[in-house]
Amino acid sequence: MKSISLMSALASIASLSAATPTPTEREQPHKRADLPAITVSGNAFWKGKERFYIRGIDYQPGGSSGMTDPLADLDMCKRDVAEFKKLGVNTIRVYMVDNSKKHDDCMNLLADAGIYVVIDANTPLYSLNRYDPHQSYNDKYLQSVFATIDAFAKYDNTLAFFSGNEVINDVVNSTLAAKYVKATTRDMRQYIGNRGYRKIPVGYSAADVSQNRMQLASYMNCGTDDERSDFFAFNDYSWCSSNFVDSGWDQKVKMFTGYGIPIFLSEYGCITHTRDFAEIGALMSDKMTSVYSGGLMYEYAVEENGYGIAKLGPGSKVEEKPEFANFAKAMSKYPVPTGDGGFTSTTKAAACPTKDSNWLVDSTLLPAIPDGAKKFMKDGAGTGPGLNGEGSQQAQGTSTGDAEPGSGSPTNTASPSGSVESQKKSGSTRGIGSVDKAPFVVTGLVMFFTLTGTLLL
Repeated sequence: MKSISLMSALASIASLSAATPTPTEREQPHKRADLPAITVSGNAFWKGKERFYIRGIDYQPGGSSGMTDPLADLDMCKRDVAEFKKLGVNTIRVYMVDNSKKHDDCMNLLADAGIYVVIDANTPLYSLNRYDPHQSYNDKYLQSVFATIDAFAKYDNTLAFFSGNEVINDVVNSTLAAKYVKATTRDMRQYIGNRGYRKIPVGYSAADVSQNRMQLASYMNCGTDDERSDFFAFNDYSWCSSNFVDSGWDQKVKMFTGYGIPIFLSEYGCITHTRDFAEIGALMSDKMTSVYSGGLMYEYAVEENGYGIAKLGPGSKVEEKPEFANFAKAMSKYPVPTGDGGFTSTTKAAACPTKDSNWLVDSTLLPAIPDGAKKFMKDGAGTGPGLNGEGSQQAQGTSTGDAEPGSGSPTNTASPSGSVESQKKSGSTRGIGSVDKAPFVVTGLVMFFTLTGTLLL
């Protein structure tokens, strides 16, 4: 009888093991131990235990009208990464990516060169309309934004995402779009949390507009924790005289002292005088490092606006303009500072600005995420529309009311599909659906044979 019971039990255990095979996992993306993900602490970025300063360049061959993703073209990437290495940059900003394509080859090539990437989550077809923000903030728009996060969250050298670029400008009515930019920032941060990705910083790239500069900066860092940005960046072309005081940069340092989250320049590089890029010396000095975390020079490729430092020809041809050598020389002359740069170790929220003639936002409440976009938080965004989709600015599925402060916090309901790899990389097990039962089977066998061995004695 004991032998029959033993055989029956063995058959049952074998059946359990056979019925629940370990699922086949996709190959992990190539990871480099010497290029850790960048984190935020206090008002600074960190690479492990070392302060990280953005020393980079803006990268969008063809400009905004070119509708080109430079990170999806390996030949283009090989050509330009070789030039980036000559410049000595550690970061590039890419204004437009195709979230329906693969980026492994180029992102790995950049990582091999020690280069991080800041990604703009919007494209010309999928973006907020500053003069019709309510209509353009819809579920179709957010699906594209979230798909871009999905496309780049797996890379350790994805430094950050921009939720918008210069949506608010010097036209006062554009300030009404600020709450939609802030809602998008909130949604992106919640999506990253809910999908189990590592905490990739999300922030906004602002125009340097004197009449609303500080209101906008304060607005993006006020409210509950789920509503605040991880950083604030702005495009600043005021250094045209190679002078820290005459450019007004000294006053901006004073304005942002005590701001509470990292600040960097998402664009800089005035062209009205000889471009010797002496402003890098200020950015890397103790005049600024307690407040600023570096910046991105505008720009790499020569376009009609005249800011580029490299003329890109067909194939692998690159003509380095005189400014190319000037920028490389300045990068070498003004290296990364040692120590922590006098950063502020604690972060704090700013006071929300009040309505005035230059700032028309009259409430601290943000629009609620559109009902149709809520499913993405649980199920993922799915395949992105890429650069040739129908567009979203006039789509339906808009927000239907205001959100409760705090409602944008991650709810830790990551779906098993599409997020297991990132959860494992981040050390998280949230939302992992199927559990490998093999360890339980082995444990059961050990316990069973111990028991039956005792009974057979």
